[in-house]
Parts: sequence; C-alpha cells; structure tokens
Amino acid sequence: MIEINNIEGVYFVGIGGIGMSALAEYCLLKGLVVGGYDRTNSVVTKRLEKMGAVITYTDELSAIPSQFMENNGRRMVVYTPAIPGESVILSFFREKGFPLYKRSEILETLSASYETVAIAGTHGKTTVSTMTSHILKSSGVDCSAFLGGISKNYGSNLIMGKSSVAVVEADEFDRSFHRLSPSHAAITAVDADHLDVYGTVENMREGYSIFCEKIRGGGTLIINSEVLGKIRIPSWVRCYTYGMDEGANYRCSNIRFEKGVYFMDLSTPNGLLRDVEFDFPGYTNLSNFTAAAALALCCGATVEGIRLAGRTFMGVRRRFDIRVNRPGLTYMDDYAHHPKEIKACIASLLGYFGERKITGVFQPHLFSRTKDHAAGFAEALDQLDEVILLPIYPAREKPIEGVTSELILEKMKMPNKRLLKKEELVDWLEPSRLDVLVTIGAGDIDALVAPIEEKLKNWKGI
Repeated sequence: MIEINNIEGVYFVGIGGIGMSALAEYCLLKGLVVGGYDRTNSVVTKRLEKMGAVITYTDELSAIPSQFMENNGRRMVVYTPAIPGESVILSFFREKGFPLYKRSEILETLSASYETVAIAGTHGKTTVSTMTSHILKSSGVDCSAFLGGISKNYGSNLIMGKSSVAVVEADEFDRSFHRLSPSHAAITAVDADHLDVYGTVENMREGYSIFCEKIRGGGTLIINSEVLGKIRIPSWVRCYTYGMDEGANYRCSNIRFEKGVYFMDLSTPNGLLRDVEFDFPGYTNLSNFTAAAALALCCGATVEGIRLAGRTFMGVRRRFDIRVNRPGLTYMDDYAHHPKEIKACIASLLGYFGERKITGVFQPHLFSRTKDHAAGFAEALDQLDEVILLPIYPAREKPIEGVTSELILEKMKMPNKRLLKKEELVDWLEPSRLDVLVTIGAGDIDALVAPIEEKLKNWKGI
C-alpha cells in the first residue's frame, strides 16, 4: 500500500482525465500542492486551476512548476496509461527518481480505509455510481464518491462526505479494478470491450471474475441478471440480481410514462416499493436506478431516500445530457462509445421523443474498438434518421491501416449519412433542419458541446 501521509505535493500527468481530476481535486482539498499536465484545456482543468492547481498544456520541461523540479522524497507523480511512454514530462520524472503511480494505485490506497462500494461494467457504471451516491446522500448517509463523470446534483466528479462509505467507479481498462477490495460491488454489463487489453471476450470476462474475488468476505455483489452465468461468483459473496425480468431479486416493473415522468414499482428481497417516481429521461436509466437502489440499501439507504432521489436526480454530464430543450429543437449529448451503449441511448431517445426526427453525430473512440465493432456501430446508428460521422479519436493508440470512420459509414444501410471533419461540424449544423440532435462519443467531441449549445440557444427561428 502506498504511504501518502507524508506527501506534500502531487503532479498528475494526464490531469484532465475524469478519474485523474477527481483525485487531483481530493488532493487540493487536503491542502497538497498540485501540478499537472494535459494536452487539452477543458472545463475540468479550468475548475482545478481555479482551485489552485498549476497546469500546463505543453509536454515540455520548461512547463513543469518549480516545486516539482527536484525530488525531495515528499512529492509523487500520478500518471494515466493514456499518456505515451515517451512523454517528455513523464520521462523527466522517471529519470529524477520520483515515485510514479498509476491512478488505480492511488484509488486503491484511498478506498482501503472506507466501506467501499465499487461499480464495474462495460457501460452504465458512471450513471449507477452517481445514482448510488445520490440515493445515499438523500437517505442521510454522508458518503464520499469518486465518479467517472460530473454529477449535475453536486457539480463535480468528487463528492466529499463524513461517513465511512465511499462510492467508486471500478474501471476495467488496464485491469485497474483488480486493485480494489470493495465491501459491496455491482456489475452492470460484460459486453466485448477493451480487447486491445484483454485479447478475447473470454479473457475480459475472466477479468470480471477476478474482480469479484476481490470483494471482502461477507460482501455483497449486485449483478445485472443478463450477466449471470457469464462470470464466476465466489462462494463467500452474497449475490443478488437486478433488472426487469421476473426472476431478478431487485426488479423494476409496472413502468408508466406520464407527462414526461416515469413511474415504476421497485421489488426488493424485503418488500415492494410502489409508484416510485423517476424524473430523469431514458428508459435504460430505470434499470440503472434499480441497481443503484440495491447497492444503496446495502449501505443504509432508506425507502424515503430512494423516493426522494428518484424525484431529484439531475443526471451526469455527457450521460443522456439534455443541453437545449426548446419547442421543436432539442439537443442532447451522450458519452456512449460501445455499440450496445449507443443502441441503449438511441432506444431511450426513441422512447422519449417519439416520432421526432433524430440527427446523430458520432465520433468513434479508438482505432482498435472501431476495427472490432464497425458492424455493431453501423447497426446501432442505422436506427437514427440522419448521421454525421467524425474522424476516429485515437486517445492512446496509433493508427491502424485501413481503419477509419469510413469503415462504419460503408456498413451503414441508411442513406442520410455523411463524414465531416470535427472543425466543420458547428458551421454545418443548420438549426432549421434539426429537430432532435444528439452528439455521441467518448473522445474530444465534448469540446463541441458548448459551441453547439450556444448556436442552438441563440437561434431565433422558432
């Protein structure tokens, strides 16, 4: 375990990442000196700078703050695997002998002192984590949380609390979630993803089985009923299923959609909660809320807290995030980057907006994921009325020959499709032609959200 009590400063290489930024904010609130590098200036980095972090956006030695130029034994460096190994800044710290840790190693240390609630899954984990935190807060359980997205209720991806409970997002990439030892855990999905790391779906699911073995003795696992049978569950773990099927231990049923609000009955092993109101859009989120309620009940949540959270949950930025909602013109942004996520997102859009025309803008994330799932992306996007594809966001990867966004475009059956460069999109979008617009992707498409939102809000045509 990392000894951090005597640390006076932390430098984050890749500080703008959603998981990294939560740790950086935690360190700032603890009074530590915080510096960092990221290649992109974002809303997240601006927030950290306002809190006192010194951040550079150029990978050069001259940009490193003076406090981190020498290794005095009381400063450490945290990095993300998304940063290339040849990074000038990372190489400098390595040569100077600074202690270097992955984000997952720091989260391991911080979470060890809590009754940790860890949410894993190839999709849905950020929403379930945020919902779980909100139910606990609404129930008077003052939890802390390290989230993979910005909670709209709390304005941050870090929630600081005074209880012994901490909610964390368990990231399967790079097998990071194997460092956690949660008291309670959830698994939302185990669809094929991160095959650049695991190689095969079987290896990836084995990774989830190992994660389950990390649950503390007597701990609880809440698992999507669709996942049951695909991974191993240790004998010492109490396991409950959730979902919409009749056999689930925690089940949402009798779902109604009335005047823009969902109502459902929530079955639990201890009884039935009738007419739970859920004011947030998206049919898939009813299942997510069921998982969150199950987890929160393990940590002392109340029926009243569940009902209050259902009425007041505001969502997560970039998760079914409605940014503009004028009569005849709606704009929503979503982080979906896997075919199954996109299918779920579009299904929720179709259910919520009915017969309205839906235009989607999709930025594929990673060359390897595009190569593995081009047909799946095409099938999902074909459900829309109009699609604009942007170039692939490479993140940590180098290009793969023959793998571009055209690979998806060629497999799509719908006629109303096109490729655009990222810098062309905002000018190309004509509000008079739009009804419902959705931007989709996990790359830097989020940089387009504000200019699109501004253009649509300022439009005088309606």
